[in-house]
Amino acid sequence: MINRIRDIRKQKGMTLAEVAAACAPPTTAQTIGRLETGMRNLSLTWMNRIGEALGVDPQTLVKGEAQEQTQVIARLTEAGAESLSTPRDAILPTELVDGGALVCLSIETSQGEYRSGDQLWMRQVSPDETASLINRDVLAPRSGGRFAFGRLIDRQGTLVGLLPPGIGQRQIVIDSPAWLAVAEMLVRKL
Repeated sequence: MINRIRDIRKQKGMTLAEVAAACAPPTTAQTIGRLETGMRNLSLTWMNRIGEALGVDPQTLVKGEAQEQTQVIARLTEAGAESLSTPRDAILPTELVDGGALVCLSIETSQGEYRSGDQLWMRQVSPDETASLINRDVLAPRSGGRFAFGRLIDRQGTLVGLLPPGIGQRQIVIDSPAWLAVAEMLVRKL
């Protein structure tokens, strides 16, 4: 097994000291560095502690040796495309967040900023987290196995107001949705 602690830590913009301090109980930056480089064995206990500190699922911290991993090999800057001094694992943004289950909304008809063929990856959250989702695109379950999708524009008590992405559509109000799924990543084929 190969550990990806360094790749995840760098993608999250954290230092060794920040990860060490976020561990419960806190540890040292030197210990995290040794775990990253393989100088110290990465046990299940350490995987759980570091996974929680980085806010990712512990299994994201490791990969199989035979498994081909997509690599970040270059970056685009003002000067153009530049190679990285050392390629690193490309980790999906959806793996870098510890939270609710992922769901996917398939876009079959272009509406608003979404095009036919897009996939919108969304993370389920509880309804009491809706205050932080204002002006974000969300999916909400409705009665009879139906769903509503749109920009969260209002929340009053148990009522949630969504504005669908199409032109001239009316606000949809849902009473007490069991959950909401917030848009996290748009996948569009070129």
